[in-house]
This record gives sequence, structure tokens and C-alpha cells, in this order.
Amino acid sequence: MMGPRQVAQGALFYEFSLDTHVPTDHLLRSIDRFVDLTGLRQELAPFYASTGRPSVDPELMIRMLIVGYCLGIRSERRLCDEVHLNLAYRWFCRLGLEGRVPDHSTFSKNRHGRFRGSDLLRRLFETVLARCIAEGLVGGEGFAVDGSLIRADANRQKGVEGSAGLPPEVVSRAAQEYLAVLDEAATPVPPKFISPADPAARWTGAHGGQAFFAYTANYLIDLDHAIIVDVEATTAIRQAEVTAAKRMIERSRERFDLYPARLAGDSGYGSAEMLGWLVYEHGIEPHISVFDKSARTDGTFSRVDFTYDQPGDVYHCPAGQVLTTTGTLVNDGATLLYRASKFDCAPCPLKARCCPNEPVRKVPRSIYEGARDMARDIARSAEGKTSRRERKKVEMLFAHLKRILKLDRLRLRGPNGAKDEFHLAAAAQNLRKLAKIIPVPQPRPA
Repeated sequence: MMGPRQVAQGALFYEFSLDTHVPTDHLLRSIDRFVDLTGLRQELAPFYASTGRPSVDPELMIRMLIVGYCLGIRSERRLCDEVHLNLAYRWFCRLGLEGRVPDHSTFSKNRHGRFRGSDLLRRLFETVLARCIAEGLVGGEGFAVDGSLIRADANRQKGVEGSAGLPPEVVSRAAQEYLAVLDEAATPVPPKFISPADPAARWTGAHGGQAFFAYTANYLIDLDHAIIVDVEATTAIRQAEVTAAKRMIERSRERFDLYPARLAGDSGYGSAEMLGWLVYEHGIEPHISVFDKSARTDGTFSRVDFTYDQPGDVYHCPAGQVLTTTGTLVNDGATLLYRASKFDCAPCPLKARCCPNEPVRKVPRSIYEGARDMARDIARSAEGKTSRRERKKVEMLFAHLKRILKLDRLRLRGPNGAKDEFHLAAAAQNLRKLAKIIPVPQPRPA
């Protein structure tokens, strides 16, 4: 028997609770326990006028952004529609059934104004990180660092020649931010192409495929539970990534008193200067592959074939002769040059395999070679193999960032836009990690 037709009719009185309609295992219910925005209004108070029409509650906007970045809703226009329709989203944003969702344009106005001027999104990330530390998820013993390319919101077809420079008629906000940080990101080699829409985005073809404009998201994570300890947005060049790694390590010490004993990373962070900075200035064990181009391919002896005598500060060649140094530094004061004697090299039977085109053999040694040797010894040890395996946690976070949170292409332009997106995404990943590791307490039966 067919049931009666359902006819919609309005009830005069009803009782409805959003809390009872949000499942206990819903992601937002798990995350809500760790979102603390109590000091938000006080921090933003200097950025609001004392008169005029009341503004949209900043806590509402931050909660909506958390929903968007935790659940991969990239469009703010769509985010407003989803919050308007979804009961769980309304519950998390404290809107109730009749609360009005702000217009999507409100986010742009506050992002370029109050949020950026107060560095609010950075404070949001640090608040979530502080909660991770309080819950015991950050061991502080071992860190890992890496960077990943994120496509910029720039059309590759409209790039201009890098040697020609930025067109003078370009006066966008992204162009002004580019000029403001130009000295920090400057390199001796000009970019091949510049995007007029986002000049700070770097033209790169690092993956071997089609080149594109991109920024780099740099993560510093704790290896215990893969909690993101710090995040930095940089232009897509290796020099900027190494600088960002130093900045993140120092900032984690200043803000949270974290002193890691070891740092894991790929060979991009294995330059002599970087290894020396870790070992000599901060006492951090470099679990990093050494960046070394001393190997020769012409059949002659490489530097590894020469034995260094630490007490005597000399090298011994394969024939047993001694190479000494005068102490003069070359290569901008970063390298010592060790030379053999002409009287030893001329009659040597191994000269054809050592220095066939030179009268004597020269061996360069970095002033940071001690740190490089330490990194090589660690790489051959069992601890080094473990660190290489644990370093994949950073790559897994980047895969999660791009596939689950859908941040494989930026929506905001300029260095500040990239910084805002990366801070929100890192905060969302830490919140999801908290929700996953710390279960929701179940109510005890009566």
C-alpha cells in the first residue's frame, strides 16, 4: 500500500538543537575541542574604529576559514553557501539555525586589512601548535625540514621575459608586495619569466614537466607525531628554502623554547655552510645528505682518494706524499687549498691518474668540512637510515596538503597571500592531527 503524500506545513512551535544533530564522530566536533579563540577580539581591537556600524564577528570568519581549510573547500563563495546549508558547519561556527552567514567579500576586506596587519593567521597557527605541545604531541628531540612547490594563481601564457623586468604600468597589490620583498628574494640569476599578475611567483620546471609559476611551502615538523612546528612561504628557489629552514629553527627556539638534537633533510640542505650553521652555531646533528660535487668523471683521483690527517692538518695522496696549506682562504673565504710539492708530483708514477694537466695536485677543503664529515658518518649509521625513513613524514604532509586539503594551487596572490594560505593550511593539518590522535571522550553510562 502506498503511503500518504508528504505535505510541507509550518509548525507553530518546535524545539531543535544543533548539538544533537552533529554526530559524535564528526571531524568538526573532534576539532572544536582544540580551537581557542578567546584572545582574538582583544588582539584585533586596535584595528577597529570606535564608531560606525558593527562589523562581522572576527571569530565567525576565522571559524569559517578553519572549516574551509580542514575540509578542502577552496572557494570562499562556496564556503559561505556550505555553511549556510550544513548543520554541522553552523554548529561549529556558533551560528545557530537563524544566524546570518557573512558575504564572501567580507573575507577579502579583512584579509588584506585587519588580519594581515595584526598577523592574526600566524597567531592562529601558533595557538594550535601550543595546544599540540600542551597535549604532549611534540617531543622536540628530532625535526625534519622540506619544501614543496605550490602552483601560483598566475597564467603561464602571460609571463613576460625576466630580463625585461616588470612592466611599469603594473600597480597591483601583488606587484607592490613583490617590490617590498625584492631584496630578500634576490638572486644573481634573473628569472626566465615574470608574471605581471604575481611577480613574486617563480617560474620553475623542477619536476621535469611543463614549467609553471610557483611558491614554495616550507615545513619544519617534529618527528614524533609529524606535528608542523613552523611554516614559511618563499619563492621557489633553493637559496630561499635554506634561508627559510634557518629562520624556522630559530623562531621555534624563540617562541616555544624547542631545541632539537637532530635535523633530517635532503641534500638540498646539505651545503657546507648550512651544515656548519647547524653543527657549530646550534649544536644540531645533521641527519642530512651532504651536497658534494668533488667526484671526478675523467678517471683521475677524486678528493675522497686523499686521506686527511686531522692532527697535522695535511692531506696524504694515494702515493703517500703530503699536501699542505698556507692558510689562505679562497672562494669568498669558505675554502682552504692544499697543495703538493712539485718535486713530489713530477717524478710520481701516479701523476697521469692524479694531475695529468697540472704541475701539482690541489685539494680544496671547506672550512665546514668537519660538519660535512659528521653528516657523512651519520648517514652511514643506523640512526641515519632511520632518519631517512622518518623524513618521509614531511612528504606525506605535502601529499595530504595537495590531495585532501586541495591546496595544489593558490587562490591568493603575492607573498602575503601565499603566507596566509600556508598558515591556515598548516593550522588545519595540526588540528586534524589532534583530532585523530586524541579521541573524543565518550559519555559514561548512568
